[in-house]
Amino acid sequence: MSQLRVAIFTGNYNHIRDGVSLTLNRLVDFLERKGIEVLVFGPTIDDPPIDHNGELVPVPSIPMPGRSEYRVTVGFPDAVQERLAAFNPNLVHIATPDLLGFRAMRYAQSHNIQIVASYHTHFTSYLKYYNLEMLEMLGWKYLVWFYSQCKHVYVPSPSMADELNEQGINNGVRIWARGVNTEKFHPDKRDMKWRKSLGIADDELVVTFVSRLVWEKDLQTYVDTIKKLKNRDLNIRAMVVGDGPAKKELQQMLPEAHFTGFITGEELHRAYASSDIFLFPSDTETFGNVTLEAMSSGLPCVVADATGSRSLVEAGINGFLAPPRNTSEFANGVQKIAEDEELRKKMGKTARQKALAYSWENVNEKLLEDYREALSEPMPELKF
Repeated sequence: MSQLRVAIFTGNYNHIRDGVSLTLNRLVDFLERKGIEVLVFGPTIDDPPIDHNGELVPVPSIPMPGRSEYRVTVGFPDAVQERLAAFNPNLVHIATPDLLGFRAMRYAQSHNIQIVASYHTHFTSYLKYYNLEMLEMLGWKYLVWFYSQCKHVYVPSPSMADELNEQGINNGVRIWARGVNTEKFHPDKRDMKWRKSLGIADDELVVTFVSRLVWEKDLQTYVDTIKKLKNRDLNIRAMVVGDGPAKKELQQMLPEAHFTGFITGEELHRAYASSDIFLFPSDTETFGNVTLEAMSSGLPCVVADATGSRSLVEAGINGFLAPPRNTSEFANGVQKIAEDEELRKKMGKTARQKALAYSWENVNEKLLEDYREALSEPMPELKF
């Protein structure tokens, strides 16, 4: 079998620090440690927040209208294609089905290069937050066509695979799960002195949300659930970890909450472990990296009964599931955990045990096996 040479095409590699960029950077680091040559193509910005792994070939992009922190690729110029040709990949991995992904697909097909794809962002589920539900059917039609051109489609969870299957994407769907560093995200990072420095009493239960602060993460349900719990006279304190365009408005809605801002490393590990309950109502996840980090930190989790999250949280075992945007059910789940210390401890231990099964090394080793399998198989039929 030929030595792997992988070209990765993505809409985000270093200009936003999120689950997609971090996952792909870990993958590139893993591949290079295995002696596999890899080249990444995607948009970038001046002074990006991520010191990325490997070599990134920038492609032209513009700020997304209305959401300038995101970039939209607008071309695949000759110079970039020449760099791709010089690299001479035998596997093209498309992480975003955008214009760059489409052009990469056509390039690979015209050069008889095997194509695989990974499904990171549940784009169609975002449409409701922008009053664009009428575009969902068209969006799925494009995605079904796009992924039918790929030998494999890597999804992060069985529940995401099920949803793609229901939409007609069922050929070559494989699980590429997400991992967690269980030594860094650890219950031992709990710091009561740090909590006290924030004015949090020892008997207060910290109910934490971790994510980029954008409305499509269903911040409104988090806000409404916290307010409902306060009205029930529960001794809780909200903590919001992250930054984003919705932060200022969120601070106005939850003036008593503690906002850490954007944190990483030991600060992030401490914030998770110093919490008591993880509340994450987003129903747009393909996996739920932050939920896995919370579980590894020993937190019971109350999450949306939706794609991604339901693959991690078992109702009544390591947390509770609630119907999306049903604040009463989210509040009921948090209340059950808050009022029962033994249940809280038991769920936290169970969450930690489940997280121990997710290792980045094992996860990416499995993807590498799938890469090699794809390379040994015939090209899929070209579709127009």
